[in-house]
Amino acid sequence: MDKFLNWKDFDVEHKNPSEEALRRWRSAVSIVKNRRRRFRMVADLVKRSEGEKKKLKIQEKIRVALYVQKAALTFIDAAGRPEYKLSEETREVGFRIEPDDLAVIVRGRDIKGLKSNDGVEGVAQKLSVSLNEGVCKRDLPIRQKIYGVNRYTEKPPRSFLMFVWDALQDLTLIILIVCAVLSIGVGLATEGWPEGMYDGLGIILSILLVVMVTAISDYKQSLQFRDLDREKKKIFIQVTRDGQRQKVSIYDLVVGDIVHLSIGDQVAADGIFISGYSLLIDESSLSGESEPMYICEENPFLLAGTKVQDGSGKMLVTTVGMRTEWGKLMETLNEGGEDETPLQVKLNGVATIIGKIGLFFSVLTFLVLAGRFLGEKAIHNEFTVWSSADALTLIDYFAVAVTIIVVAVPEGLPLAVTLSLAFAMKKLMNDRALVRHLSACETMGSASCICTDKTGTLTTNHMVVDKIWICNTISKVEGNNREDILQLEISERVLDVTLQAIFQNTGSEVVKDKDGKNSILGTPTESAILEFGLHLGGDFEAQRREFKIVKVEPFNSVRKKMSVLIALPAGGMRAFCKGASEIVLSMCDKVVSDNGEPVPLSEEQFRNITDVINGFASEALRTLCLAFKDLNDSSNENNIPDSGYTLIAVVGIKDPVRPGVKEAVQTCLEAGITVRMVTGDNINTARAIAKECGILTSDGEAVEGPEFRNMSPADMKRIIPKLQVMARSLPLDKHTLVTQLRKTFGEVVAVTGDGTNDAPALHEADIGLSMGIAGTEVAKGNADVIILDDNFSTIVNVAKWGRAVYINIQKFVQFQLTVNVVALVINFVSACASGSAPLTAVQLLWVNMIMDTLGALALATEPPHEGLMKRPPVAKGESFITKVMWRNIIGQSIYQLIILVALNFDGKQILGLSGSDATAVLNTVIFNSFVFCQVLFSDLTYCFSFPPLDQLLILYDY
Repeated sequence: MDKFLNWKDFDVEHKNPSEEALRRWRSAVSIVKNRRRRFRMVADLVKRSEGEKKKLKIQEKIRVALYVQKAALTFIDAAGRPEYKLSEETREVGFRIEPDDLAVIVRGRDIKGLKSNDGVEGVAQKLSVSLNEGVCKRDLPIRQKIYGVNRYTEKPPRSFLMFVWDALQDLTLIILIVCAVLSIGVGLATEGWPEGMYDGLGIILSILLVVMVTAISDYKQSLQFRDLDREKKKIFIQVTRDGQRQKVSIYDLVVGDIVHLSIGDQVAADGIFISGYSLLIDESSLSGESEPMYICEENPFLLAGTKVQDGSGKMLVTTVGMRTEWGKLMETLNEGGEDETPLQVKLNGVATIIGKIGLFFSVLTFLVLAGRFLGEKAIHNEFTVWSSADALTLIDYFAVAVTIIVVAVPEGLPLAVTLSLAFAMKKLMNDRALVRHLSACETMGSASCICTDKTGTLTTNHMVVDKIWICNTISKVEGNNREDILQLEISERVLDVTLQAIFQNTGSEVVKDKDGKNSILGTPTESAILEFGLHLGGDFEAQRREFKIVKVEPFNSVRKKMSVLIALPAGGMRAFCKGASEIVLSMCDKVVSDNGEPVPLSEEQFRNITDVINGFASEALRTLCLAFKDLNDSSNENNIPDSGYTLIAVVGIKDPVRPGVKEAVQTCLEAGITVRMVTGDNINTARAIAKECGILTSDGEAVEGPEFRNMSPADMKRIIPKLQVMARSLPLDKHTLVTQLRKTFGEVVAVTGDGTNDAPALHEADIGLSMGIAGTEVAKGNADVIILDDNFSTIVNVAKWGRAVYINIQKFVQFQLTVNVVALVINFVSACASGSAPLTAVQLLWVNMIMDTLGALALATEPPHEGLMKRPPVAKGESFITKVMWRNIIGQSIYQLIILVALNFDGKQILGLSGSDATAVLNTVIFNSFVFCQVLFSDLTYCFSFPPLDQLLILYDY
């Protein structure tokens, strides 16, 4: 708090503020303190997870900073504004405003300060940039030198020595180090050098080995997470540079860049609004306010860290990196590491219980050994006579007891989970899937249902116009073939209005590449239509220069249409609309005739056009309608009409099914995973694609979104088990379906999404899967896994790895619990019966290292095999340790104990051992037998742990 309320931060100490200014300042500070106090009360009263608490604290700090800024600006306004002063360095390179002065104007939403600099045009001039051409590439280094780079200060990575230090903090290892030091001291006093060093030095070397292996594992894991975190931050945004629109990384943004924003984009730097339409910004990540901010000329400031909720626009970048409010806060609010996954939490509980059992046996073993030793001294009347050898014996007993704790506490359980998940995450990264949350790996293995989009996931997302209905004629256009397009027999007037509908009503752009060729930047659907327009002979730039765009309503998944209002050169207005065929057709009451004149749309024509739309859809084509309406009254220029349009054309766009999708869907069905397609397309298109992919079966149901959302709960419960396709769906329909599947049917649901409005469904699902290419930053931010190639086959691969993680952890748990049981019982029984433990502290430490770390590496990093996808998913609530596992653990423990107990009590006779070293030789044989039993069991773990029987040989061979 003191950091934010430092008067020096606002550079006003040299002023002589009025009493009114001081009063307003104190009032603002009081508001800030009260808000902070209320936040603390709420945080104390409400039980939250650690991750939620951390997030709330960050948001509250951000909010405090913003309120303090507003208070500071109020104070500055009352005290008077300081004059801007230019440094020599800034003046020499031709800029006329300092980076800190510019940052203060935008961060504080200082509209007076902006006007004093002649608005956004004046700021652009002072930054030596054209609002149309953007910055020059050759100026980038200079801008980065003066105004900074768009990167935030990050916490330095932890060094390897820090991981070594962490490993040494284990309490049992500390106790063993003390035992080792005492053992060396007593050994040197009794046996001299070097014999007295052996036992203690052996323990120290074993401890060092355990520490190094643990530290190396943790360090490598941290490197993997760092790489994955770097992948998460790879965000690209569209800018204009040298007069060309292009994609750049957010880290390459410089002050002066002209950034193009659209729905779902992240605002990557502070800036000022240049132009746009219906631009709504979600500032909840900064201010905590759920109500979006409308950005316009009266409120032109955009802050880094916010997201575009609706509309589109252009922004002049004014502040980057650590000078932005987001950057300043990130300096102190770096979040590191991952929350524990559900499986880790569960296994930590198992480890705690086993550790307590081990502690009980450890104390009991020490008491038995010490009791027998003291009893023997009492029998021989030597209770009052103590030597250093006696002290060394008691230290050995204590070391054995402590080592039993080390062996009993299965540190390897959480380690195995982390290793397995990290290994899976790394491999999935190579397979084009970025796992954002560790828990998604294990949860995906239990997925019983996948609700997937169609476009770009099941299909290639490379769209071309395949058919068009225009002037009552259907024409085939093979993949936007120029010759086929030029053969279209349409009048000049129809061609003109068609080109206007294509080039005016679009959110994409046609730009020239380095070779002077046309390149289209935009969504695949928009690109297909623009390419069609170019092949018709249209000139995008000429069209955009000829007409002035008055208002735009961008496409979103709720409206399912895009509308634009333009001013005609001869006077009057014209509205264009394109979108989902049924929606746009219902808005039309006229149709373009052969000569380009609007004629009334009869019922018969309406039915014929509907048949055309259904015919296109049955051929798996995505259908769009283009329409226009002339307006004579310019007084209603802010209202785009919703009816009275004239239909121009019906366009059928082809998006082929991805190779391998049908096989991937079949794999899911064999694995007990139901695939449901949820799309905004026409029901006939959806059915055709679903059948081609193998999703829609003979007994499956296909419904439309409006029908589904109007169903009663009883009808939903009846139809959802058979539901395989939902067409014309809204994001709310997808969210409802996911909620019903999870809560009513107990399914583990994975959901794919790419749009901003998919965020609620992604958040509601057990596993949210966002598309890496088509997905917006909002969708990616709410997803657990980002599918980098937008391919359904990659989703199936994620499920396979999730199952592998679960199976691998089960193998390791079975292996480790068996070792724990055997080590505990043999030492305890031997101590009670003979007064000595056959397994020494050094030996048990060695076994602990093998089974905890190397065992985890070996068993937990087993790659998946095809057999995993031929069994049903693990049901919710199913016990992690299955009956088969208990059978194997108990059976193997009994088998190993019979061998070790027989060797311990009758080993000398069985092996014919005699002489002074017979006991030492026997203990060596017991230890080696114990080790080889574990090696044999680890091999058997692969083939006898998990049914069904037909997979046993597969697992064994693998």
